[in-house]
Amino acid sequence: MRIAYIGSVFFSAKALEKLISIKADVVGVVTKMESAFNSDFFDLSSIAQFNDIPYHYTSNINSPETVNWIKELNPDVVFCFGWSNLIKKEVLDISRLGVIGYHPTLLPYNKGRHPLIWAKVLGLEKSGSTFFFMDEGADTGDILSQKEFVINFEDDANVLYNRLIENALIQIEEFCSQLENGDYTRIQQDTTKGNSWRKRGKKDGIIDFRMNSSVICNLTRALTKPYVGAHIEYNGTDIKIWGVEVSEYDTTNDNIEPGKVLSILENKIEVKTGDSAIWLVNHEFKELPQVGTYII
Repeated sequence: MRIAYIGSVFFSAKALEKLISIKADVVGVVTKMESAFNSDFFDLSSIAQFNDIPYHYTSNINSPETVNWIKELNPDVVFCFGWSNLIKKEVLDISRLGVIGYHPTLLPYNKGRHPLIWAKVLGLEKSGSTFFFMDEGADTGDILSQKEFVINFEDDANVLYNRLIENALIQIEEFCSQLENGDYTRIQQDTTKGNSWRKRGKKDGIIDFRMNSSVICNLTRALTKPYVGAHIEYNGTDIKIWGVEVSEYDTTNDNIEPGKVLSILENKIEVKTGDSAIWLVNHEFKELPQVGTYII
């Protein structure tokens, strides 16, 4: 089964390496030379070169040049794992099996943008890894493979990213043989169910200490590396916050306002929140605020 491969993020790299390790016939790789869009961007050319696989750089997957390059590979299937633009009919129709895409949620639920971040920010207790036959919609095609994974409160984005990769690599090995043997199934998504998450912006990453501590934890852990980081606005400057912990603050007879700095322990800052207090344990303060002042 001749596979043309499209990708441009770290997940794309791990999935490509998996295909190579199981001796799948990857006949060509399409990737990007650079990207300001993806914080986890990965140029796949190094993997392609090391394994003597032809590769093609593009910034527009639907350009005539790129479409023709993929066509010349004569693929039986196209895998598109980690590409930020919609794929049009010219690419979808190239191979006999179509294009297999990937979305890290339990489709038809939670289609759309920033799926791993939203799942953590919203405090979901589970999500999933879904491979599907792409159509001209966004995450709307028939499901090929789906596998659930748990989200623990203490998990951050890096932990969840690695967990979904672990899930996905198991799925890839399973469905590759199914596609080659023709014994796969297509599960149509129920269009009466599901939702789509919107694009996140800078304001979505602001920590407001009027939030409850659990909400701040979820927000910070959702945006930590490999993503852009949550931030606070302090003295006219945006300060990145990469790691937090819930404090053992005693809320008995609590009359302290949110945002007040309660204590400093080495480089850790304890700040009052809407319901208790939180420690800022990994941050980019160049000069620590004073105890008794406010971060608002």
